[in-house]
Amino acid sequence: MEYAYIFIILACVFGFFMAWGIGANDVANAMGTSVGSGAITIKHAIIIAAIFEFSGALLAGGEVTQTIRKGMIDTSSIAGTPELLIYGMLAALLAAAVWLLVASYYGWPVSTTHSIVGAIVGFAAVGIGMEAVMWGKVGTIAMSWIISPLTAGVIAYALFMSVQKLIIDTPDPFASAKRYVPIYIFMVGFIISLVTMFKGLKHVGLDLTTMQAYLFSAMIGIGMALISKIFINRIKHEPSEDEDFHYTNVEKVFAVLMIVTACAMAFAHGSNDVANAVGPIAAIVGIVESGGEIAAKSALPIWVLFLGGVGIVIGLVTYGHRVIATIGTNITELTPSRGFAATLAAATTVVVASGTGMPISTTHTLVGGVLGVGLARGIGALNMRIIRTIFMSWVITLPAGAGLAIIFFFILKSIFS
Repeated sequence: MEYAYIFIILACVFGFFMAWGIGANDVANAMGTSVGSGAITIKHAIIIAAIFEFSGALLAGGEVTQTIRKGMIDTSSIAGTPELLIYGMLAALLAAAVWLLVASYYGWPVSTTHSIVGAIVGFAAVGIGMEAVMWGKVGTIAMSWIISPLTAGVIAYALFMSVQKLIIDTPDPFASAKRYVPIYIFMVGFIISLVTMFKGLKHVGLDLTTMQAYLFSAMIGIGMALISKIFINRIKHEPSEDEDFHYTNVEKVFAVLMIVTACAMAFAHGSNDVANAVGPIAAIVGIVESGGEIAAKSALPIWVLFLGGVGIVIGLVTYGHRVIATIGTNITELTPSRGFAATLAAATTVVVASGTGMPISTTHTLVGGVLGVGLARGIGALNMRIIRTIFMSWVITLPAGAGLAIIFFFILKSIFS
């Protein structure tokens, strides 16, 4: 490989740009509901995201990377010309990153997963041949884009209804909130821990049995619930604050829960979406290191996950506020209790998907969750104009990614061959 080092440098640069785009566009999903509901400030959101996105990417980011890397195209036909796959993966990274930059600029919450899947399919169909694309696999991924917002919407609706029944419609909502919120916090801790135990810790060298995973997750959930109970018990009921909005005191209790859920969502997101940036880098590094062989499985170097994690954090800090505004305040009016239902529903969906290795879109899941909560309050609570714009941007993402990837593929091919 005469351009081996150039390819690796380009892969890192484009991959970093892509991770930046994920931070600018997608991390807003993890944080948008918390900022929009007033539970945390944008500064706190950035600190939480930096810590948890990064650890999610590093600890639990290995599984989905496999699907992105080798699940979508059949590389057997280009075994003799591995450089085609390198051009293609570079083109896909650059195309997806450019599209994310455009979308973030306009504040559209698009899917980074869509962008990279569209880009990889686009280059493979044109650069290798239509038969190289594993359409069945692409079909499954496309199905998950419909299933994930629906699932999240249903879970969010159910969660919000449970909050309504157990807390809001009781004679003393404040006392009920103090009683039930620690149980919700246990659920958050349990679900997120479970996934991390099952999926993420394999490449750290911790192989737990199913029983151990359930046990540890339950312990972490109980620990989180007990710690949060200490904070919740410190919240005093201020009758004067309930004059404008009856549930101000209740929402203060939910703000504690919202912070926990935001951390969980950031972790889940980091574990699922870092794959979009590092999957193609890993494929390129694998080809270059093996001297041109296209390995079915290339080991994922830890520095690649590290690069993805850093890129995500920088993207959020520099550009994330635009999409946070769309998700947090423009779709429907969020309070901490509504934001919690949407975020926990999305985190649960993402976590289950990460566990099955299916690259779903955090964006779709979260928008689904927010819509579910909005619907629980009646269709009038939703801003249909914004929702139309979001759906339009989702539809455009696939062809935009594919089209840009095809252009970049031919440019790279003409430069290097």
